[in-house]
Amino acid sequence: MAAEQLPQIPRANIIGEPMRRDTAAAACLGALICKKLFGNPVIITLTADHMIEPVDLFQRALLSAVRFARNNNALYTFGIQPTYPATSYGYLELGEKVAEDDGIEHFKLQRFKEKPDLETARRYVESGRFRWNSGMFVWTAGAILEEINKHIPSHLEALSEAVKFYGTSQWPEALERAFGTLTAISIDYAVMEKAANVRCVGCAFSWSDVGGWNAIKDYLPRDEAGNCCRGSVISMDSEGNLVFCEQPDESVMLIGVKDLIIVRAGNRTLVTHKDRTEDIKKLVERHLK
Repeated sequence: MAAEQLPQIPRANIIGEPMRRDTAAAACLGALICKKLFGNPVIITLTADHMIEPVDLFQRALLSAVRFARNNNALYTFGIQPTYPATSYGYLELGEKVAEDDGIEHFKLQRFKEKPDLETARRYVESGRFRWNSGMFVWTAGAILEEINKHIPSHLEALSEAVKFYGTSQWPEALERAFGTLTAISIDYAVMEKAANVRCVGCAFSWSDVGGWNAIKDYLPRDEAGNCCRGSVISMDSEGNLVFCEQPDESVMLIGVKDLIIVRAGNRTLVTHKDRTEDIKKLVERHLK
């Protein structure tokens, strides 16, 4: 799928994971391969399900972090200015400002904060000292591998052994064997929350984590009844629904329904109330078992 959506990237540059082991495994593997191929490059770690505008401000923030990461041993994350007291995002508490680069501020990171309740989120926003945790990072291969070795050395040991076979016929088997020994853990929990030398770049661009279906509504056309649609939708007495068709020429008809999320993809269809989207993962896991 990644190769189809990004044909401009050489196929050899797309590294698939043999099984899900969360982001610590992916970050460690990526850093080891980059180190093997390029020495000690600066690595930008991004997610695929974020909406960011305008792009030029995003690029300026990334390049600012790249310039500083190249010359020190810090790990950089990106803090988004909160626009409301969100309870679905983690937060970053800022320390002192340590640099300013063409209007872009860099701070020491005081600490990571888990997703708060509403009252706590309000306090965070009112204080002015907190940013949303975007989950995006910049570091050199050496800097992140040094921290991984401190906090999850088993990841580094297993994946280092596998990367010895990178580019050979034994690579797929070696990678699967290594991944099979790893515990699933995020790079945030495993490393970033424990590392001492973390910096936060203050970001002025608009950002939304569209990992959930409810967040996608803001980026789809909306009809007069508040139905957000991708594809052809014909409705009667229906309002507040989200309809998403993988193929834009597909059609969905709605009669007398409200606040539903309807997704068409291949030969599968999902229908759920907007307040039950957190249960989709449970249903999928139960079905796959």
